Amino acid sequence: MIIMNKKTHPHFNVPNFGSKKRSRVKARWRKQRGIDNKKRTKKSFMGAEPTIGYGNPKQLKGIRANGKRIMLVHNVNEVNEIIKSHEKMASPDVTIAKSVSIRKRIAITELANKAKLRVTNGAYK
Repeated sequence: MIIMNKKTHPHFNVPNFGSKKRSRVKARWRKQRGIDNKKRTKKSFMGAEPTIGYGNPKQLKGIRANGKRIMLVHNVNEVNEIIKSHEKMASPDVTIAKSVSIRKRIAITELANKAKLRVTNGAYK
């Protein structure tokens, strides 16, 4: 198995988003659609646009910086399935779904900690 790092890419922001006039514009990507826009016409001084070439290989998609995959769980049964299926392989990181209540979140966190799974957004007493 070859261990590879994910690619890095520049920040794709709206042009002039830091200027005084556009202080309301958040730092996120929006495709430029104006007829005279330099970014849309791909002028190099305006910075990079997101393109297909910035993508990572299929093997690395969904992998976090620590090299583990992330699994979304909604209840204790899903955590038990992860524990059974990943006994021999490297254990993934567990993320609890947003809609889970605090009581179930505590139960999921305790079960995952016993199984030595890392919970990214667990409940703390």
